[in-house]
Amino acid sequence: MAPFADIVEFIRSVYKTDKFIPLHAPLFAGREKEYLAETIDSTFVSSVGPFVNQFEKIMTEITGAKYAVATVNGTSALHIALVLANVKPGDEVLTQPLTFVATANAISYLYANAVFIDVERDTMGMSPGSLSSFLEKNAVVKADGFCYNKNTGNKITACVPMHTFGFPCRIDEIKEICDKWHIILIEDAAESMGSTYKNKHTGIFGKIGVFSLNGNKIITCGGGGAVVTDDADIAAKAKHLTTQAKVAHAWEFFHDEVGYNYRMPNVNAALACAQLEQLAGFLENKRKLAKAYEVFFKKTGIDFITEITDAKANYWLNCILLSNKNDRDGFLAYSNENKVMTRPAWTLMHRLPMFKNCIVADGLSNAEFIEERLVNIPSSVVLEK
Repeated sequence: MAPFADIVEFIRSVYKTDKFIPLHAPLFAGREKEYLAETIDSTFVSSVGPFVNQFEKIMTEITGAKYAVATVNGTSALHIALVLANVKPGDEVLTQPLTFVATANAISYLYANAVFIDVERDTMGMSPGSLSSFLEKNAVVKADGFCYNKNTGNKITACVPMHTFGFPCRIDEIKEICDKWHIILIEDAAESMGSTYKNKHTGIFGKIGVFSLNGNKIITCGGGGAVVTDDADIAAKAKHLTTQAKVAHAWEFFHDEVGYNYRMPNVNAALACAQLEQLAGFLENKRKLAKAYEVFFKKTGIDFITEITDAKANYWLNCILLSNKNDRDGFLAYSNENKVMTRPAWTLMHRLPMFKNCIVADGLSNAEFIEERLVNIPSSVVLEK
């Protein structure tokens, strides 16, 4: 294995700096300032404005979804997606333990129960085999057409796999399983803007998909998120709920159900539109960076994670796997002490205190293997100098 110093030196050579190197910094190199100025001049800086509608249009063009609804962030998009899937208190939602906490938090917002299914080592996303095995052992579709957990009696309403770090999971297989068991598929594509699987953009395989435009994502507007779907009724309901469920009227304020203040402001949408105009260039740049990392790490004995067959990842965050937890912690300490920002994978969800009583499917060996070894290394777009 290459000495930690050699890895840090290579990363510095890529970014051509001896200063602090962040994990993933935003790049505003397009029309961001122009669009922001236009928004300010118009005075439409809140949730009503032309850039919000333009953002939704661009999102449908990029993803291939028929409809897109802008939200304030990816977590709100997840929450609304679960509401739209009719998840109720006490229901069970299948998801993965290797994910950002927002995935599990959104399930808890509805007082539903997360069920953690293991991931695959090559995709780091939900394992179709583990999903199928759990359902075969524990689930039944009753006469009402819904899936239930035979042990708890709870309805299994939805499944939320995540495209981890921008790497597409085997989402077509997961969809087939969900269809068989009458479970609504919601894709957490928060990290996979620009990623495709079998020539389809992530987020459009399920009934609903969600994206994030947080400050550290490949495309950002500070916060920001989106719900995408091919279902006109779901899209209309999503827009209604995210605008406080206000019934359209020239002057009256009437709200026909509990809604949410989740609509993306126009000022953020202006940034998002300018960023999306640069997505193709960002993707090309990041794939070039990933290739450089892949070539380097082949000489080191350290595994560099690459996309699977039929997938085209955005390489949002590049990932390496160290030999064990001690090596992982040693590299994390050395790199960060030397001003190269690196991070481990998230603590697995079932280890967090608020999710300790959730159902864990038989064995999470792959998620645990990744948790102990994975390190994210600097992945910002490399500026040409």
